[in-house]
Amino acid sequence: MERIVVLYLRMSVIYFVLGVVVGFGMLLWPDESGYYMSSHVHLNLLGFMSMMIYGVGYHILPKFSGRLIYSPRIMKVQFWLANAGLIGMVISWPFTAGGDASMFESVLIFSALLSLISIILFAINILKTIKSV
Repeated sequence: MERIVVLYLRMSVIYFVLGVVVGFGMLLWPDESGYYMSSHVHLNLLGFMSMMIYGVGYHILPKFSGRLIYSPRIMKVQFWLANAGLIGMVISWPFTAGGDASMFESVLIFSALLSLISIILFAINILKTIKSV
């Protein structure tokens, strides 16, 4: 397996554990859980699920299509953008939920933009890889 694919899969598992830990904390401290709901959800969906889909998709889909990945560089750039976006959102959401939206709202919006760009890069890379000849 390519190193970048392994990195996607490792981060997926790390985000899964973090998402479960945050969820468990929400169970222990239900009065505070509203602050962490969005972080919990995004750790599990963009962290665990999406990183797993990216890793497996980059590993399997080129093989199924009989082609090389369209752009290994996009694959690497997307990895860093996806992680930066997710981490930024996970950290800033509890602060915006708590009403301290000044600086953290800007961080949240910028982080969400990074996540959006990474998803678009994934779509472009995969669609150009599997396109019919």
